[in-house]
Amino acid sequence: MKKSLALTAVAGWLLASFVYAAEGPPAIELWPGDVPGEKGDVGEEKVLEPREGQKPVMRITNVTRPSITLYRPDKDKDTGAAVLICPGGGYHILAWDLEGTEVAEWLNANGVTGIVMKYRVPRRKDRPKHLAPLQDAQRATSMIRSNAEKWGIDPNRIGILGFSAGGHLAASASTNFDQRQYDPIDAVDEVSCRPDFTVLLYPAYLVEEDALAPEIRVSAETPPTFFVHAGDDRISPENSVRMFLALKQAGVPAELHVFKGGGHGFGLRPSDDPCSGWPRLCEQWMKAQGILTNE
Repeated sequence: MKKSLALTAVAGWLLASFVYAAEGPPAIELWPGDVPGEKGDVGEEKVLEPREGQKPVMRITNVTRPSITLYRPDKDKDTGAAVLICPGGGYHILAWDLEGTEVAEWLNANGVTGIVMKYRVPRRKDRPKHLAPLQDAQRATSMIRSNAEKWGIDPNRIGILGFSAGGHLAASASTNFDQRQYDPIDAVDEVSCRPDFTVLLYPAYLVEEDALAPEIRVSAETPPTFFVHAGDDRISPENSVRMFLALKQAGVPAELHVFKGGGHGFGLRPSDDPCSGWPRLCEQWMKAQGILTNE
């Protein structure tokens, strides 16, 4: 009887694994060997149970083998552009569907390859909160660009998009591409990790003591940036406003939308709040930047 139950359990696990794999494209690990700075002190990767009374969100934590997953648009829509997506979650978890796969679906509808990044969380002990994720983002951007021809992507139209902590990560990647945060390990790291454009949705941690955080190193080489924030967000819209002003001072094209309401963590899910119209505004911005083109 015990043997029968064990075989049934194994069969169930195999079936579940097959179904999970069949639901989406395979993940591509970012690091071929040891992951920089990892000490083996983080538990097994897991999906957390839904929080009672809160919106349903798939929350992943304990990521030790970071990866990217490519979601491709239909061939007849494909513009060649691609966006690396950084879900939020306070550098503790990843809001995988709300700020990841659902965003990829929206990008696909606009002919853009959505690339969801499973970066390392939670925060590593005795290291800056964003350092391990920034290493992952730099490696991911170089990997996308180095495989651009094989993956049918324009190497000059690779953007980065992030929500909340993922917005801080996207902003850090967009302002630190000249300082790789790990020792190069192969030919991938010889390719530029600079995003060509940036989209920041209610970014967090951009401001410290009434100034931009030291890791947000805005310069004339920072990519064109699109911002969205809600005026009543508990993560102050000052985060977006200050970086927007720094970009304007540096002569970098930028567009800022601060909506009256919407709170924090609204993603792309429709609501009665005006902020839910941000995807259309972003589409218009990408068109104006020459990102959504087949030419």
